[in-house]
Amino acid sequence: MKKFFLGTAMVLVLSTAAHAETVGVSMSKFDDNFLTVLRNGMSDYAKTLNGVTLQIEDAQNDVAKQQSQIQNFIAAGVDAIVVNPVDTDATTAMSKIAADAGIPLVYVNREPVNVDSLPDKQAFVASNEAESGTLEAKEICRLLGGKGKAVILMGELSNQAARMRTKDVHDVVATDECKGIEIVEEQTANWQRTEGSDLMTNWLSSGIEFDAVISNNDEMAIGAIQALKAAGRGMDTVIIGGVDATQDALAAMQAGDLDVTVFQDAAGQGKGAVDTALKLVKGEPVEKKVYIPFQLVTPDNVKDFVAKN
Repeated sequence: MKKFFLGTAMVLVLSTAAHAETVGVSMSKFDDNFLTVLRNGMSDYAKTLNGVTLQIEDAQNDVAKQQSQIQNFIAAGVDAIVVNPVDTDATTAMSKIAADAGIPLVYVNREPVNVDSLPDKQAFVASNEAESGTLEAKEICRLLGGKGKAVILMGELSNQAARMRTKDVHDVVATDECKGIEIVEEQTANWQRTEGSDLMTNWLSSGIEFDAVISNNDEMAIGAIQALKAAGRGMDTVIIGGVDATQDALAAMQAGDLDVTVFQDAAGQGKGAVDTALKLVKGEPVEKKVYIPFQLVTPDNVKDFVAKN
């Protein structure tokens, strides 16, 4: 009888071990509000899964460091890797490293340059950037009545999202309904609130006139708001838009400072990335591109998104 129980216990232990998965996660950087929500979304979801462990590393916005982390994950024998790329133009090499090792890899949030030629056992989970800047720009165009002057705050130009969101804005401005809008300035503030504030201060000091601020993300938009307030400009004299619908952005909207943002479901992307990685580990079929929809946020529906955050 003792042998039977011992044998059963061993089977259970081995069965549990067989189903345990370790996923290595390399985040471009921890010091970012949106990416913190994304990272916590992955971590919180993994805690609800039996036998799933995440090893999360901070690449500190360093491409070489991120590539080294991927190599270390492989050496440690992880079952899958999730990467939020520092530089979306550097992902071809990362894909090759993982493919050569036979380890499933999922890119999350930032679209890899090789998204249309990803190797087997690799996928991309995010929201479709063709929607984000388009939703933002169309609403700003509506608020402006299709005419006026606008400035664009761009994210890091090494990121596909920054390039795509900016292109979205230009595409909207080129339409018949919005062709009365003139883009008078566009520069990068690298996704950062402080840099957004500094850039806006420089524009104001240069005497640049504008009716709207179209930002690639909320952090830069909030920085612009801070600079405008410091310069004594009333928030009712300028339309300001961002992307991400972070907690700070929603608070700014409720305060009457931010007019438009676009909800990017960071936690949903995190959950989707973990799910996709685990499916690849099990050999289950997945789409190469898994999209979590964007949603427009305005003062009319902002309360719905406060609840989500």
